[in-house]
Amino acid sequence: MQALETLLARLESLVGRAESLLPQPATPPDWRAATAFRWRVAQGRGRLEAVRHPQRIQLEDLLGVAGQKATIVRNTRQFIARRPANNVLLTGARGTGKSSLVKAVLAEFAPRGLRLIEVDRNDLVGLPEIIDLIADRPERFIVFCDDLSFEAAEPGYKALKSALDGSIAGPPENLLIYATSNRRHLMPERMAENLETTHTADGEIHPGETTEEKISLSERFGLWLSFYPFDQELYLDICVHWLQRFGVSEKSALAGRQEALQWALQRGGRSGRIAWQFARDFAGRQKCS
Repeated sequence: MQALETLLARLESLVGRAESLLPQPATPPDWRAATAFRWRVAQGRGRLEAVRHPQRIQLEDLLGVAGQKATIVRNTRQFIARRPANNVLLTGARGTGKSSLVKAVLAEFAPRGLRLIEVDRNDLVGLPEIIDLIADRPERFIVFCDDLSFEAAEPGYKALKSALDGSIAGPPENLLIYATSNRRHLMPERMAENLETTHTADGEIHPGETTEEKISLSERFGLWLSFYPFDQELYLDICVHWLQRFGVSEKSALAGRQEALQWALQRGGRSGRIAWQFARDFAGRQKCS
């Protein structure tokens, strides 16, 4: 009898150790602690981590993207009001305000219950767990995937397709997905794929299976917003705007336009990000002098 009890105790201890090695269900965070969260995965376990100091960008700070701004604000306002709204894909040139626009939307609507969850491409397989955590919450959630691109074999690719529109379970009413990418179809496009294209007798062109597979992901986003490179005048206007935001006088900001052009030439391009970086450098130097 004692031998049996000893064996059972050892088995119970062994089961306890084995359970500690298995992935545990994600636990909900303190939703009052923040308006933005990150999905973190460590040792096979995912959890939502509060972002204590999210980057605060105001909608009025984003210049040259008025049309894109109006569309995403309208869509988010519909979502907050519990009316039908779409998932959004923001694509185009780097540094033109794609991710900044999503952050500005959070700042605008957070007081009305909007929350943002940032998920890295490699962790998108955790989307079902995230959905389970937020499905019954009163807040409205945007899952934010920044700088998104895939190879077809990646597990996150299929997880995102299912979450958007491809699973037997419908997405929760309080969740949308906003994603940014430099690629319109989120996947690399190769010359060899053109060889798969077929032509019918009446001249119609049908893309090959590889191209169709790529389009099948991006078309699951109801709204596509495109961003384009900035011309010189817009770039300079953004530089002046940020200089004034950083406390530089209007006279000094206008006088710094030539330096802003030289900065862009050194960086090999003009974008909102480069304008912001220049303004930080210029304003910092002025305050130190």
